[in-house]
Amino acid sequence: MAEALLSAAGATRHFGGLAAVNNVSIELQRGQLHAVLGPNGAGKSTLINLLSGDLPLSAGTIRYKGRDISALSMDRRSRMGVGRSYQKTNIFPSFTAFENCRLAAQSRDARPFNIFANALHNRAVSAAAERALEQAGLAGRGEIVAATLSHGEQRQLEIAMVLATDPDVLLLDEPLAGMGAEESARMVELLRKLAADHAVMLVEHDMDAVFAVADRITVMANGQVLESGLPEQIRASAAVKQVYLGEDEERHV
Repeated sequence: MAEALLSAAGATRHFGGLAAVNNVSIELQRGQLHAVLGPNGAGKSTLINLLSGDLPLSAGTIRYKGRDISALSMDRRSRMGVGRSYQKTNIFPSFTAFENCRLAAQSRDARPFNIFANALHNRAVSAAAERALEQAGLAGRGEIVAATLSHGEQRQLEIAMVLATDPDVLLLDEPLAGMGAEESARMVELLRKLAADHAVMLVEHDMDAVFAVADRITVMANGQVLESGLPEQIRASAAVKQVYLGEDEERHV
């Protein structure tokens, strides 16, 4: 049985009178890619923000390996093993791909900002950066300035930076956004590989990619869970087809 790493029970977040996320429960297990679907405004990114610690809960509980982490800050959760990416690419464009990953890996060093130490001489940090680049499919691209990488490679680099922090959980917010068919195919293959050793939560609008890679799917509407289950259950759901896919899209599910 897969190991449950990160879970939310009754997660709720209010903005004034609006419940952006309302009583949502979800469990992320090692070796499983759990996709979250829904239209704009469904609460998907807010849910990631609650799980990662970007936003505090209004109600509910979040646990990591059984421990209640609801009150912990984002950096505390990150150090425990909860990594995340964002909708918009979040890299250092003027640095090389390797330097981006080295900075991420350095944050896990016992003395990450020792101004008297040369980061290049920290073999463990450099090794972690190289390993992350390889895991993300960017082996041999480390010396390329990040701004000159293709859009798809920049998204891979952002994931590599997360991997350099040695997480157990990956919260990925629309990693395929803006990609062409070839780049999307590479990212889907990367997601498959990452799910083997991590608990992965994927927020994505690309339905073909989701059904190609997801082990489990949760569909949200108006901040609540509409349906959650195996991909074949979601494919067969009349409620999902009616509310999210529409008659034209239904043929492609």
